[in-house]
Amino acid sequence: MPAELLQWLDAHAESLDNDATHASEVIPRLAQAGLFGIAVPRDLGGRGGTLPEAIEAIADVAGRSLSAAFAFWGHRAFIEYVLQTPNVALRERWLPGLLAGTLAGATGLSNAMKYLCGIEQLNVRAQTLPGPAWKLQGSVPWCTNLRLEGSVAAVAVSRGDGGAPLVAALPSDRAGVVRSADLDLIALRGSNTAALAIEGALIEPSDLLHEDANRFLPQVRPAFLGLQLGLSIGLARSSLQTARERAGGGREVVEPALIAQRSLLDRAIDAVYEGLADGRFLTKPHELFRLRLALADVVAQALQLELQASGGRAYHRDQPSYSFARRWREAAFIPIVTPSITQLQGELARCALRDAAPAA
Repeated sequence: MPAELLQWLDAHAESLDNDATHASEVIPRLAQAGLFGIAVPRDLGGRGGTLPEAIEAIADVAGRSLSAAFAFWGHRAFIEYVLQTPNVALRERWLPGLLAGTLAGATGLSNAMKYLCGIEQLNVRAQTLPGPAWKLQGSVPWCTNLRLEGSVAAVAVSRGDGGAPLVAALPSDRAGVVRSADLDLIALRGSNTAALAIEGALIEPSDLLHEDANRFLPQVRPAFLGLQLGLSIGLARSSLQTARERAGGGREVVEPALIAQRSLLDRAIDAVYEGLADGRFLTKPHELFRLRLALADVVAQALQLELQASGGRAYHRDQPSYSFARRWREAAFIPIVTPSITQLQGELARCALRDAAPAA
């Protein structure tokens, strides 16, 4: 990770959390550092490498600014959709700008991932027109990395004619695509997070990431969730390291818990990377869900240890440990980012019931 980028993140972490002043700079700076090319084949303009290397890059950014890392994840997840689409022309159209950071990629598939688990219906509907073409109507209530200078969002779409749902790439300048003002979040306000209203936008086959969301979403879900885990990994590492540095006279009390949480963190990371490497999460997504829950718990425990190690200093705005307040707000996001802890717990409970039914 270039030192210049790390210095910029450290200098602007509070601003990126509190407001959108520097939001437009995040994607170009990450692109300039070459981070979007990690795990992208060289013959497609990338740097090569593996998906765990991309997760580690997101984690490195998350350890300094979760807002920047959240935008990073959204952008890199969209790149993954473009890499996995069978629509070669679409890939050739969008990938160069995504890698260069001149165009922002937005996942837009939170609703779709809930749909895949049977939690929600799709929020965007398509009317089939001659051509073929489709007219879209609906909304994406939460979409990150909708950069004002230009973005393209992935959206899953149900079809009024009863056909398989589609996954489309919607550019921000398409007629009928309306971006809201940034959502009024308590943190991560520099992540260009807004809502999309889709009012009669037209798409055609050239806009499709895939013609069957029921096939495409399970295919990209390991990368979607795996890359997202970089947020938890980076935040947990940063908090545990800070706790170790600030333990002082209480080190003998805090140290055993720090060692235990670091061990849990490392084991979870190893399991994530092993599962991505051997492909097991394609057929056993619940193993990845459990690792998401485990990492979220490590984040929560790490923040508690950082607070205990810092003591009253963590409560002072005029102390170097003022960054604790930002990390506390950042950590509050980990349980609710899609798929949320509650959603995953519900899905795992339903899975347990299904597995128990034959035995009963």
